[in-house]
Amino acid sequence: MNTTQLECFMEVADTLNFSRAAEHLRLTQPAVSHQIRTLENELGVTLFHRTSKTVRLSREGQMFLQYAGDILKLTGESAARVRRCQAERPVELSIGCRSAVDLELILPALERLRREEPRVIPRLRLVPTTVLDNLLAEGEVEVMLTFQETAPQNSVYRELLRCPVACVCRPDHPLAATNRLRVEDLTEAGRIAVSRPPACPPTVFALQGPVVTASPPEQVIFCDNMEVLLTMAEAGYAFGIMAVFPGVLRPGLCCRPLEGCQPLSYGAAWRRGDRTHALRRFLALLEETVGQDGGEQALQ
Repeated sequence: MNTTQLECFMEVADTLNFSRAAEHLRLTQPAVSHQIRTLENELGVTLFHRTSKTVRLSREGQMFLQYAGDILKLTGESAARVRRCQAERPVELSIGCRSAVDLELILPALERLRREEPRVIPRLRLVPTTVLDNLLAEGEVEVMLTFQETAPQNSVYRELLRCPVACVCRPDHPLAATNRLRVEDLTEAGRIAVSRPPACPPTVFALQGPVVTASPPEQVIFCDNMEVLLTMAEAGYAFGIMAVFPGVLRPGLCCRPLEGCQPLSYGAAWRRGDRTHALRRFLALLEETVGQDGGEQALQ
């Protein structure tokens, strides 16, 4: 039994005329007759008594009339509810972040997104950069935060801020007494905390190289990520070199810019051709809340 059979039955029952029912349903009269015949075969009863001049409901047809109406009504209500559910379903936006610093960076944009686009629900993925690259390529993540020099190939990149490269250390560290430093000044400055790509951008890794090679092995602390490096610096075990983000510095740390080092571009990357409305709004809010001078403010 299908809805076409029921619609044909209801229309014929209403008009008691196959030709007029076919006209209302925008079907041919033979098509309506076929639907009624197949329905009668399924039910094993005669629904209409037909003569060359008249059509009337049989006793079984009168009994089935109520059921057919209820079935069609329920079908219409269920279809409408499913469509309404689809229309009201939240829109998911999957955002890839490398560290807790990224989460702090996007927090103001997320707060505005919640107010301005209530149907959009962010799904935050906090995973290493190499994993994010794969998730973006596979469409599991719509947008990721990254340095421009490490943005995945074939992705679209938009700069959000420029991050100054600086030395981070405790305020009581000897390096904190100098407002501006050169990389050469770090080669004999004591223990250094370092990280490797992809935990740090290649530019920072290259700057660490001369300091690491000039230092005894026991003076080098290798860190898995930026948070570990910052903790080691704040605890006074070492100084570090990093690209400075807004909000990255803790109260127990200070940073000194490295002369001759250009700020690094940091922003958002997404797959080409995949900009949904939710992603466009999120990117626009990121630009408004982060600002191009955010990295410079981090040094103040």
